[in-house]
Amino acid sequence: MDPRNLEPHFFLSTSASLGISETQGRRILSEVLARGSLSPSSWAEKGLLSKKIAESQFSELPRLQLEKVQVSQKDGFQKLLLRTHDGLGVETVIIPLHKEGMNSVCLSSQIGCVMGCVFCATARMPTRRNLEAWEIIDQFQHAREIVRAAGRRISGAVFMGMGEPFLNYEQVITAARLLSFPTADAISSKAITISTVGHVQEIRRFTDEGHNFRLSISLGAATDEKRKLLVPVAARTPIQEVMQAAKRHALARKDRINLSYVCISGMNVGADDAEELAKVIGDTPVRLDLIDVTDASGRFQAPTEAEMKSFRDALTRHLRQPVARRYSGGADIQAACGTLAGEDLPSLTIS
Repeated sequence: MDPRNLEPHFFLSTSASLGISETQGRRILSEVLARGSLSPSSWAEKGLLSKKIAESQFSELPRLQLEKVQVSQKDGFQKLLLRTHDGLGVETVIIPLHKEGMNSVCLSSQIGCVMGCVFCATARMPTRRNLEAWEIIDQFQHAREIVRAAGRRISGAVFMGMGEPFLNYEQVITAARLLSFPTADAISSKAITISTVGHVQEIRRFTDEGHNFRLSISLGAATDEKRKLLVPVAARTPIQEVMQAAKRHALARKDRINLSYVCISGMNVGADDAEELAKVIGDTPVRLDLIDVTDASGRFQAPTEAEMKSFRDALTRHLRQPVARRYSGGADIQAACGTLAGEDLPSLTIS
């Protein structure tokens, strides 16, 4: 069996062709996802299937190699550096939550990124490719092993690491479905967030498919002119089209949609930016998260407290919807938003 075919519906619907029942298929999926048991021989030892079928129909599931774990001395965020079979670096972040003993995990969906966001280190990586669903799941498995060893657990996942998730749509949705597959350690689908810089076609598809995963859209700026400067590839789609797709999703879900807005000093946090942002959002029900930029190159700086107060006051006047300042942790180990780049790759340069 090809390990990439662990997608729940496919795996269970083809169980008979593998010589097992659907019940056995569910137990095997649970063994892999809840306990991290990746060896078919161990499934046979536990009586989940016969040794003959284990040897003839299944192969050992692959793993990423864990090379480094860094822990922030400031806020306890942990960054994992994992190596793929073709020698590429993938970074994953464990996020401690306010509820004691709970964590979320920030997953990467690609190596590198073509979106070209000027403040993002991932966009400067020289090598780019999509990650397979199993590579995404194995990031989670490695993170969970670390968290479990500390007597804690993972209760949420965000696809906000390296890459643009909607440019790897099929593999990301498969991974999200696996994470939420009903096992003893499953993550609620409502605790899984998939982020995009605004791919309208995929937003519409995501809406039409009726997934329960949360959607977050990162705008970058409130006008097409500024988006061209900050998120040039995403800006090829007018922001009005992005917001139309966002509104359609919010109405279909009967819930507010998450918008994230990276705040950059002197660039997009003026009173005029707040007014334009409120105008483009209009009556779309949203939750707006403000995130300080973290730019490893030093080119872009986070707003001062005075700038942020002025910006939020202006948003309060014009928007009249929930606004929160979201903390982006792990800056001291380059684990914050926009700083993930397979850090020790010798070909990575930041200028």
